Amino acid sequence: MAIIDELRTPLYFAAGAADLAAQQAKKVPALIEQLAADAPARIEAVRNTDPKAVQEKAQAKFAELVGGLDTDLKKLGEQAQDLALRGVGVAAEYAVKAREKYEELAAHGEEAVKAWRGEAAEELTEIAVVVEPDPEPEAKSEATTEPKSEEPEAKKAPARKTTTRKAPAKKAVAAESGE
Repeated sequence: MAIIDELRTPLYFAAGAADLAAQQAKKVPALIEQLAADAPARIEAVRNTDPKAVQEKAQAKFAELVGGLDTDLKKLGEQAQDLALRGVGVAAEYAVKAREKYEELAAHGEEAVKAWRGEAAEELTEIAVVVEPDPEPEAKSEATTEPKSEEPEAKKAPARKTTTRKAPAKKAVAAESGE
């Protein structure tokens, strides 16, 4: 059973991811319309910007960065170790978050599969109703006509199945095999 569960979880994850992607894809047309509406104003803002002002801002930020660099190598080494330890902690945190998201998507996928199966069953039921309209009236009409026809057949059937007919056939076969 554990193997089946191990196989189902990735499939449910894939189904959940596909369902989530489909939900997000439905939002794309609205985003495109919004970007298309905002584009003329943004283009106009870029055209009205003075290139020299942008260059001066970039140079000021660069000078600030260069001026803020610590030239002490020992201090830089300690900062590198601190950053490495922070990186390990952040990586572990992201691994936990990734596992949680994986499980959430697998649960979402399981619900999506159940919904898809339900929709498919409903569609099949609708198709069956269209293809086979009301089998009950036919069954009622057959039920009303069949008992009348079955009663004479039922009476005839016991008359046909008599032991006298079967017995001579067996004796004849036995007589032939004996000769």
